[in-house]
Amino acid sequence: MAPNTPLLRLTAIAVSALALSLPATADSLPAVLGRMDQAGPAFRGITAQFDRVIHTAIIDDSSTDGGAIRMQRKGKDLRVLLQFTKPEPRSIAFDNKSAQVYNPKINTVQIFDLGKQKSLVEQFLLLGFGASGKDLAKAYNIKYLGEENVGKTKAARLELIPKSDKVREHYTRIELWIADGGYPIQQKLYEPSGNYMRMTYSGIKLNPPLETAQLSIDLPADVKREYPQR
Repeated sequence: MAPNTPLLRLTAIAVSALALSLPATADSLPAVLGRMDQAGPAFRGITAQFDRVIHTAIIDDSSTDGGAIRMQRKGKDLRVLLQFTKPEPRSIAFDNKSAQVYNPKINTVQIFDLGKQKSLVEQFLLLGFGASGKDLAKAYNIKYLGEENVGKTKAARLELIPKSDKVREHYTRIELWIADGGYPIQQKLYEPSGNYMRMTYSGIKLNPPLETAQLSIDLPADVKREYPQR
């Protein structure tokens, strides 16, 4: 696994991050991508609840956590805040330059410089969030896998194979479940090892008004700062 995988896993939450959905009636791939082309330009952000499953293939074991996500995009400015509430509270924030991971239990924040990974991180953060069908097709070989229900919501299931060797170092395959409204309600990202992460979203609100403070971690004055990349 590449050395920056922990950082990319954080982003993929997000992934994740993270994915916004589209109308999913009896569909074809061109129809789904066409709706993404229509919905993408209007995307400015979301708030939602999420549940995440991380599966470790070698021991065939899964762990779960969850919380809330806020995301805002203004032009090239992208900000994301993930606030985990289970099993223990912690927060992850992304801006254009860095990622912060705050653990209140030990009052410590780890700070990562995105650096040359910025474009790759943003690709995962925006996966399905406001992405046009054309942009998705440029970066991935896409297959339409039919319709499935995620909870009570019908969705169009897509399989994405990255065209970039660099992306495939981290994720060999990605699945999106695209539902009504122009955003995926579920994502599943597969690593070369066979591990995967599945994100499921609920209570999605599109383009809510968000202030900068609502997209940042409220760190205490005495927080301990760590820089793992140094």
